[in-house]
Amino acid sequence: MAGDRSGIRIDKWLWAARFFKTRALAVRACELGRILSNGNEAKPSREVHIGDRLHIRTEAGDFQVEIRALSEIRGPASVAQTLYHETDESRELRQKLAEERRAAMQQGLIREGKPSRRDRQELNRVRGRF
Repeated sequence: MAGDRSGIRIDKWLWAARFFKTRALAVRACELGRILSNGNEAKPSREVHIGDRLHIRTEAGDFQVEIRALSEIRGPASVAQTLYHETDESRELRQKLAEERRAAMQQGLIREGKPSRRDRQELNRVRGRF
């Protein structure tokens, strides 16, 4: 059963599973400690196997996933989603944070997009810059 333990590099898998747009971004996330494999920080060259649990922090949120399939090829999003199973707790937490963000935007606490000139000047004033 040597084929069962074959693995691929975690940076390739993260790219193929569409968590990152490029392998370079996946490598950078590993180097910054944003990827945990079975509770341990993962280097880009670490091999992952079916059944491994990953904690992935991206701009889109935190994901806790279990690897269901291995692939080094980046395919369509529908295929990429079959490579892993996101835990229910992870999905619920991301949805809760998204709802909180929407509520804050509706109340005007958070603005979307680039700050206006006036906003930028206020930020600089608060930060002590001129």
